[in-house]
Amino acid sequence: MPPIVRTGLQPHTSAPASTAHKPPTARDIPPVSLTNIKKVDVQEFSPYLTKVGALYEQLQRLKESDEEANKEQRSDRPDTPTESSGDGYLRPGPKPRPTRKGSTASLASMNSNDGRDPARRPSAGFIRRSTQGPPPLSTIPTVYFDEEFHLENPRTFDIVSERSEVIRPANTEDGKGALNGSAAAPRKALATNAILQEKLSWYMDTIEVHLINSISTASSTFFTALGSLKELHSEAAESVERIKTLRKELEALDEEIATKGLQIVHQRRRQENLRQLNDAVLQLKQIADGVATCETLVDEGAIDKALASIDSLEDLIAGERDVTADDQPTIQLLDLRSASALQGVNADLALLRTRIGKAYETNFQDILVRDLRRHAESVSYQEILLRWDASANRSKAGHTRSPSVFPTYLTNTDGLKTELLPNMVGLHRAKHIAAATVAYRESVLREIRNLIRRPLPSSTDDDNESMMSVSTASGGRHLSNQEKSSILARNLRALDPEDGEDLLVKIYIGVTETLRRLTTQVKVLLEITSSLTDNAQADALKSPPVRSPISSPRPDRFPNNPMDNAMFEVQEELHKSLDITNLLGQAVDVAIEKIVKVLKVRAEQTVQLPLTLFLRYFTLNLYFANECESISGRSGTSLKNVVNGHIKDFVQKNRDTEMQKLAQGMESDQWSAKDFNEKNTELLNIILGSSTHDPHEWTDSTKIWIPHSELEQHNEEDGIETNGTSKEKVRTATIDSETFMLPKSAILCLDGIAKFSHLINGIPSMTIDIATSLVAYLQLFNSRCTQLILGAGATRSAGLKNITTKHLALASQALSFTATLIPHVREFVRRHAGSGASLSNLMGEFDKIRRLLQEHQDSIYQKLVEIMSGRAAIHSRTMKTIDWEADGGKGVHPYMETLAKETTTLHRVLTKHLPETSIQMIMLPVFSSYRDQLGTSLRDADPKTEVGLKSMNNDIEFLTTKLGKLDGFGDTGEYLQKIIKSKQVKTVEPATEPPTEKKDDEPKENEAAPAAESVEPIEKKE
Repeated sequence: MPPIVRTGLQPHTSAPASTAHKPPTARDIPPVSLTNIKKVDVQEFSPYLTKVGALYEQLQRLKESDEEANKEQRSDRPDTPTESSGDGYLRPGPKPRPTRKGSTASLASMNSNDGRDPARRPSAGFIRRSTQGPPPLSTIPTVYFDEEFHLENPRTFDIVSERSEVIRPANTEDGKGALNGSAAAPRKALATNAILQEKLSWYMDTIEVHLINSISTASSTFFTALGSLKELHSEAAESVERIKTLRKELEALDEEIATKGLQIVHQRRRQENLRQLNDAVLQLKQIADGVATCETLVDEGAIDKALASIDSLEDLIAGERDVTADDQPTIQLLDLRSASALQGVNADLALLRTRIGKAYETNFQDILVRDLRRHAESVSYQEILLRWDASANRSKAGHTRSPSVFPTYLTNTDGLKTELLPNMVGLHRAKHIAAATVAYRESVLREIRNLIRRPLPSSTDDDNESMMSVSTASGGRHLSNQEKSSILARNLRALDPEDGEDLLVKIYIGVTETLRRLTTQVKVLLEITSSLTDNAQADALKSPPVRSPISSPRPDRFPNNPMDNAMFEVQEELHKSLDITNLLGQAVDVAIEKIVKVLKVRAEQTVQLPLTLFLRYFTLNLYFANECESISGRSGTSLKNVVNGHIKDFVQKNRDTEMQKLAQGMESDQWSAKDFNEKNTELLNIILGSSTHDPHEWTDSTKIWIPHSELEQHNEEDGIETNGTSKEKVRTATIDSETFMLPKSAILCLDGIAKFSHLINGIPSMTIDIATSLVAYLQLFNSRCTQLILGAGATRSAGLKNITTKHLALASQALSFTATLIPHVREFVRRHAGSGASLSNLMGEFDKIRRLLQEHQDSIYQKLVEIMSGRAAIHSRTMKTIDWEADGGKGVHPYMETLAKETTTLHRVLTKHLPETSIQMIMLPVFSSYRDQLGTSLRDADPKTEVGLKSMNNDIEFLTTKLGKLDGFGDTGEYLQKIIKSKQVKTVEPATEPPTEKKDDEPKENEAAPAAESVEPIEKKE
């Protein structure tokens, strides 16, 4: 079925079958060349739119104002339909479609318009709808209202032509198109373009009707506005004429009144200027006279009056009256500070103020430096050292002794305030506080240098002349700085230990107390400045009490009060220029730099100090370093490095000295029992107690507030008392109910252990190094004991003839005593060494040396057993040569008497020197050796008669009688008698001839016993 077009007519798509006409094909139609329509830029219409825009806006306003009039007219004719609410725009939008009723007005206005173009006739449809009003704009397709409407665009043209074709292609061509695979949609065919032209005519008529309606609606308002504009033009012309008339009248008045009045005003202004010039000249005269007066006062030294005059002059220059002056001329003052003529006066006043500030600065420095010196010279050294000790103990969390008095550096502040107050007021008024503070800083640093220089010995050969006097002395040969330094170093080295300590105490206390007093002075200065204001006077100021600690000024504490702000500025100026933290740090650095030089000069003498004096030296430097750090926050690294170097050298020197002393003492020791007196007992108790607490005897040596001479005197009194109560009896040492009879070497070793422990107690930071030296000391004692006793070295070094049982027993006691002492020393070292891998290794070293001592003791016991076993072997060989029937069984053989005597002597010596347990450890193996060796000889013996058995039995009975009560003998006698009884002999008469004397005397010579209390000498080892 052919498509239906909007006209309702079927298009002529094909010719009748009867006709022979062949329709043209697509190839027969010539191609249409599309003409490019020039696109005009919108900016080209800008001048036109600018001109028309104002008229268009006025038209809109008139249209809005006429709407009400139109409504009133319509209300008078109720049968007239209301006009469509068009807004004058020919563009459809999302507005509701106009109704028929709303379009009748437009139709009426269109019918009344006869100015339409007669060349174009309205379409038939439009004529039919004219009675009902114009059709709405929404009936026009939206493509016509598109801003990008270009008819040469194929798509736009296709939409406008409603996809229509002028001539329908033939059926054959359609078939070909189908065969060629064309899938194009079928297009509508129009025989002519009448329908499209009709539609376009319809659309144009609709737009024209709407335009006519809009113009007719706005025409009345437009002409009304034109009339109003003409009226405005006429009124403006009248106003211009009136303004011209007024101007002519004003010119006449200006000539008559205003010009003459201005002349009068100018004359009055000139008179006023002359009066001000006169007053300014008088003011300048007063300023010149005041400057001369101020210079005179400054030259005369009346700085207070001069400063008041300068303040008055500055007020006068600023145009302010002096409220304190009585007779002042009644002139008007001007602010002349910017006057070029007074630039020189301002410079003169600044110079005078500087001179006045310098005078106040000198007094300011003198007061403060004099206060520092007074305090440093008046303090009690004992009180300061006690305070240092308490502070050091607090840092170690130990019990401390608080000073009984308030620190002196915080006292005597009222008098200082009274002296400083006028000078601070003057400095404030002279604007010289910052400069005075800087000068004060320099004077403090100079005073610190002088504090170190003054106590030093002379740098010349004259010991009575101080260093300060040397620099000013006249006459004599002038010494160079190098010569002075050499003489000073020589005099420093020549100081004895007590004088050297006093020198350091004086320097250290002088420096630290000066710095402490310096902090108090800063507090006083800040308190004084807090009471200063721009208008403050010395008699009206009151200083607040001392507050601590020093804090920086805080502007947030002050409200918006000019006086408080000025006070804050003064405090801030003082705080910045003084910079107390930096000043204290610089002072400490200067002091330590000088002190380090002194310590380096006396380094050799320091290392050679006795133990107690060196511990006092170390404690003094430690307290001084702590005090400097507490004051300034700086640790004094250079000082600590120098002192640490002295400590290491002293520890090494102490080790070498004690080891040399021990070696020499042991070589000269006769290895005889020595009396363990009260002093030795006290020293032993100190070492035993040190495992749980630090003995006061050791801690007293670090009480540097007690003079060393008093401590030495106390020790000498104790020594005298001890010597007076000494006894001739040899006393023993006791450790945990175990007694020890000791030789000189053991007591010497005890003294060395005490010194090492004392050094550890005084310098805990060196515990590992000192304890390592102590271990080496004990190893030396063990090795030297081995060389001298078991190695028989004492026969060469001490001149002993041989090593006896007594020597061995005393050596064993010395080793046992030292081994028993080591656990207590080990615990003492562990308590001071802290923790770490080095401590574990050190504790292992103590255990190792204790085992070595115990092994050495066992070696001595074995040596005694070996000696007695050797004696028993000799007597056993003698037994094999005896003729048991020779003596007739009436006596005891000499070998048995010798063996009994030697054994009794050994037991007596052991009982005197060794404890019971040690005696048993020796005697049991000895008697066991007797049992084995004598038993073997008895078994090998071959007595032939009863007489021989009786002779053998007499020897064993004698041995049992002499040794049966000794520890360890046991059943040795019974065992030997059983061997004798087990022998079988023949009954034979004894020989009548006695054996020759030669046979009797020969064994006696071989069986001669050694000297009393001695055994066979140990072979000397080369």
